[in-house]
Parts: sequence; structure tokens; C-alpha cells
Amino acid sequence: MGNIIIRDYKIEDAKSKAYIHYKSWQETYTGLMNQEYLDKMSIEKCIDMAKKYDNPENTLIAEIDGKVVGFACYSKCRAIGLENYGEIVAIYVLKEYHKKGIGKLLMDECVKRLSKYDGIALWVLDSNKDTINFYKKYGFLFDGVKKEAVLVTPITELRMIMEF
Repeated sequence: MGNIIIRDYKIEDAKSKAYIHYKSWQETYTGLMNQEYLDKMSIEKCIDMAKKYDNPENTLIAEIDGKVVGFACYSKCRAIGLENYGEIVAIYVLKEYHKKGIGKLLMDECVKRLSKYDGIALWVLDSNKDTINFYKKYGFLFDGVKKEAVLVTPITELRMIMEF
């Protein structure tokens, strides 16, 4: 494996980021959420979302030898009661690059950039045990808040926080 670089997002990363978003959902959530919902996802939809919603100032790219293999998005927390918290909105790494420290490097940079806040919040699918364990090892704890959504069938997301 080559040298891992964590860098700021550039607009020309949109297609690579969209591919990682699409591919990561297929690799991560198959068996954890409704397959019909996953089957309706497409790279084209992810590219459209990237073009519409990407915020280059708050997106990081993980790159190995010129290949984009992961990304993370962060922001000021949007939750009532956590006004002085940052939030990690998304963190995705292609499955073939899991357990190589890339997720940790992305998390490290997000935490560094959000260190002006009292802490950081994030949401995780309740059935995504591998990701929950990753966040716990990093120091995040459940705070008891959950939200329900319907992606063809109901899903539950749990909030985790880490205080500084």
C-alpha cells in the first residue's frame, strides 16, 4: 500500500467521492437495511447529490497513490442542545481499504478541525456493529438519543458523542 494522504476536497473529486459514497453503502449496509432501498441507489444519484450538496470547506479526501479511497464530511452540529459541538456527518472508506488506518486518519483530521467545540456528535445505524466499535475505540459514547427513519422499512440511528 502506498502513502496515505488526507487532504481537502476539490471540485474535481466529485465523481470519485460519489463512487465511494455509492460503493460504501452497497458494501456496508447490505444485510443491515432494506435491500430495495440499496438497489435504488445509483452512482448517478450520488454524483447528483455530490454536485448539489458538497461543501468543499468541510470535506476531506483520503488518497493513496492518486486514488481516492475515502472521504469524511464535518460541520457545526445541527442538534438542539449541542450548539457548541461539531458533527461528523459522514465517513466512508472503500471496503478493500478497511483496517489500514485510513478511517482513523480521516477521523483524526475531523477531530483536529472540530477541536474548537466542546465535543463532537455523530450518528450511526444501530445494526452497524463494526462502525459502532470503531467509534467506541476512538472515544465516542452513546448519549441515549436516537432517531427513526423509513428507507422502505424503518431504521434506527443512534447518536454518539465525544467530549473534549
